[in-house]
Amino acid sequence: MRYLLLMYGDDGDRPGSGDERHAAHGAFIELLKSRGAYLDGEELTGPRRAVSLRKRSGEVLRADGPFVETAEHLSGFYLIEARDLDEAIGLAKACPERIVEVRPVVEQMG
Repeated sequence: MRYLLLMYGDDGDRPGSGDERHAAHGAFIELLKSRGAYLDGEELTGPRRAVSLRKRSGEVLRADGPFVETAEHLSGFYLIEARDLDEAIGLAKACPERIVEVRPVVEQMG
């Protein structure tokens, strides 16, 4: 089963320097690969570069930048393969980010 590991934080809250974070995530990716769990992953830009689209009464409204003021934002993700939620949580515990949400991916039939 596939799981999405969603990482949250703010730029001042992320552990270590840029080089340390890069090395920590490289080691985490190697751990996932060694267990056959790594499918994909990316770091995301900050919310100031985001664009939100909302559909209302047949119109599409665009809002540049963060739609909601929050200290923590989605900073990246990993898509992994795991037997079950317990295994996915066990793998997520090794992620170097302070906040990680583990969410199962809905498997589409067909």
